[in-house]
Amino acid sequence: MSHRGLFITVEGGEGVGKSTNIDVIERWLQQRKIDYCRTREPGGTPLAESIRALLLDTEDGSVSPMAELLLMFAARAQHIQEVIEPALSQGKWVLCDRFTDATYAYQGGGRGMPMEWVSTLEALVQGALRPDITLLLDAPVEVGMSRAHKRGKLDRFEREEIAFFEKVRQTYMQRAAADPERFRVIDTNRGLDEIAAELEHILDNLEQSAHGA
Repeated sequence: MSHRGLFITVEGGEGVGKSTNIDVIERWLQQRKIDYCRTREPGGTPLAESIRALLLDTEDGSVSPMAELLLMFAARAQHIQEVIEPALSQGKWVLCDRFTDATYAYQGGGRGMPMEWVSTLEALVQGALRPDITLLLDAPVEVGMSRAHKRGKLDRFEREEIAFFEKVRQTYMQRAAADPERFRVIDTNRGLDEIAAELEHILDNLEQSAHGA
């Protein structure tokens, strides 16, 4: 019977450097010869990627907050069944760009949907599945937004007001404070080498504790 893999999620607001730092984590996994699966939310399967396209489309901004919340979890249900659970049960590590913490932050914090609705859907869709570790990349909203704007065309979420992203960041930090066992908050408002060194240190410790388990 193979050991179950570890489930790593990477979270954060706009422009905090998720793609760059997920590449750092991916290189670390490759160097350690750890079998892994890299994926993202919303997305990760053909159905979930179609839902992502619907959610991020900027031409029609008229998605009701309730529809948005339910679509996020519809995509997640498919993603868990088709990608995440099979990989974990095969002993692979799963590296996921955003997961349910993003729903708490964006739909709960940003959109103001009741947090208990999010937690009800989380229990329904995920059962006992939770990330083993969540790397929360954090930077001041102004810094993140100026980076996001430099990338070019903004999606429907990136077009929100600063106040929306302040609420997103605040919710992420509240969640991290409430669950210090799972979260590691990483300040990304500094040099990439410093951030990479911190990520590698966290991952080294994670690997050691996984082998000790």
